[in-house]
Amino acid sequence: MDVLRWNPLEDLRALQDEMNRLFEQRTAPTGHRREHVSSRVWSPAVDVYEDEDEIVLYAELAGMKQSDITIELLSDSLTIRGERNFPDNERKDKYIRVERPYGRFQRVFTLGVPINQEAVKASYRDGVLEIHMPKAEETKPRRVEVKVAE
Repeated sequence: MDVLRWNPLEDLRALQDEMNRLFEQRTAPTGHRREHVSSRVWSPAVDVYEDEDEIVLYAELAGMKQSDITIELLSDSLTIRGERNFPDNERKDKYIRVERPYGRFQRVFTLGVPINQEAVKASYRDGVLEIHMPKAEETKPRRVEVKVAE
């Protein structure tokens, strides 16, 4: 009697291959697989840092116009939303590969500390949105001087 060893990873690879086959696009006459432009929801990459005075957020929004971006600050949450449109609608069926995401997006961040909403500043340059959110005074550390008792 032979012992057969079961390898779950091999079964997983076979399942992945089968799923890939099911979802593949038809091959074009040139031999290239065509990928269609999608208008799905996407999520831009962000970097966020915090120091004792402020929270700063950088969002990568290349190819967007400033007018396509909306920022809302409510209590301790920040919402960034917008839409990146495909720039070449007339020829979008001729593209062989489209890897950059297009369509609407929305990101919501819980800040965790009260923000001085009147002092928030946002700028957009070279495809990067930069938002500076100063912390409210009550959240900043306050030094208390210790005096000698008489």
